[in-house]
Amino acid sequence: MPKKTMTERSFKPALFNGRQEERSGCLGRLKKIQVPVAEIEVPTQIKNPELVRERRRKIIDSTVKLFVEHGYHKTTTRMIARAADFSIGSLYEYVSSKEDLLYLVCKTIHEEVQDAVEKALAGTDRGKERLARVIRQYFYVCDSMADHILLMYQVTQFLPGKWKAQVLENELNITQIFIQALTSLSGKNGFPVLDGKVMNLVGHDISILGQMWAFRRWHVQKHFTIEEYIAIQTDFILGRIF
Repeated sequence: MPKKTMTERSFKPALFNGRQEERSGCLGRLKKIQVPVAEIEVPTQIKNPELVRERRRKIIDSTVKLFVEHGYHKTTTRMIARAADFSIGSLYEYVSSKEDLLYLVCKTIHEEVQDAVEKALAGTDRGKERLARVIRQYFYVCDSMADHILLMYQVTQFLPGKWKAQVLENELNITQIFIQALTSLSGKNGFPVLDGKVMNLVGHDISILGQMWAFRRWHVQKHFTIEEYIAIQTDFILGRIF
């Protein structure tokens, strides 16, 4: 029987190992946030980390458009390679399965959110204004990655069990960023003292309200601009605190 070519072979399940990576956000004089981000090591044949990051982002963005347009099951690897301007063989150097791509979509969302929140917390705003800045930057990420977020909720069910658990853990870690930001702000610079239950609930409020802009956009974005949405939801969130 002739050996299968790269084009003909089916995707193999990706190997992975669980690893936690700490990323810290600057809070000025406030305590730094340190939230572990669950990460699956997706295999690659390329040794240059920066090149891998750059090329995978191009593949991911192309994949999201195809998955949204055609659906997960109807999108082929050949379609993904063509859309990303890769040969099918080159594509296999960066990912080895469609599950790889689904996980990398979710991981990219989490990284973008964490980076945006860290930058917001590094600003000079204090107390109430600092939290408003965090909310605003997070909602901007949700706006720019609306297709990615929508896809994450639609197709996470297709991930293998352990991978799905990692995605859910990452999702909770994003909420934890907001909870720890609230913890650091609590009782400082005119910010009220918050108990654990309130901080937990408000952290989830911020996380879900930002993502709602993406997964309820079929309705919400017909009636509000992103600026209007941010202003209204920020008032709502701050109203739970002040």
